[in-house]
Amino acid sequence: MHRYGLIGRSISYSFSPGYFTKKFEALELKDHEYKIYDLDSIQEFPNLLEREPELCGLNVTIPYKEEIIPFLDELDPIAKEIGAVNTICFHNGKITGFNTDVVGFEKSILPFLVPTDSKALVLGTGGASKAVLHVLKSLGIAPKTVSRTPGPGKLTYEEITPALIRDHEIIINCTPLGTFPDIHKKPSLPYESISKDHLLFDLIYNPEKTAFLKEGEASGARFSNGQAMLVEQAEASWALWKSA
Repeated sequence: MHRYGLIGRSISYSFSPGYFTKKFEALELKDHEYKIYDLDSIQEFPNLLEREPELCGLNVTIPYKEEIIPFLDELDPIAKEIGAVNTICFHNGKITGFNTDVVGFEKSILPFLVPTDSKALVLGTGGASKAVLHVLKSLGIAPKTVSRTPGPGKLTYEEITPALIRDHEIIINCTPLGTFPDIHKKPSLPYESISKDHLLFDLIYNPEKTAFLKEGEASGARFSNGQAMLVEQAEASWALWKSA
């Protein structure tokens, strides 16, 4: 059996098992399966490997994209630069970490960009936000990170003024705020300053339209959820697993 899966915490809602199950069925890969591994702590990872010797690859999600790194033998250069991993390959007795969020985010945001997009606010500081920052910089878009806690190079939500919103055409939500079932929650921003010149991108895909995106829609802004990013990163993960 070729076994794949997703590790994270409180991830029963995940899109990945259904996506890969359908993929394996379409490819007639009857000896392939994809499971959820809900870990209360990343310290459970070695025990998981012992219990599941048939594992060929894993995806990693909240909150372990950074915490998983000490348990790996090698890091792909991009994952090492970013400092976050969302895909693991098992090959020749080694466990290697990759970051396919980079591919997923870049491919999904490019269709929404316009020539005037030059600055972005990135909400959140987790593993996914690190991939987002990497892509924005590679595209020549200057990002600012927004966090609940103050720190070097970070803005707090209290510092986000209407003028700052108007000066940053792209706003990307990398926090879990608004995820089902808490669909009425959203990052604390002066939404009245959002206009048709803005792009609001939410990494959340459930619900399809978060409260954050509804604010953008009401202002005539461009907007997108994280569904396309999820599909693209999943396909990039599958390509890595097949070549391992």
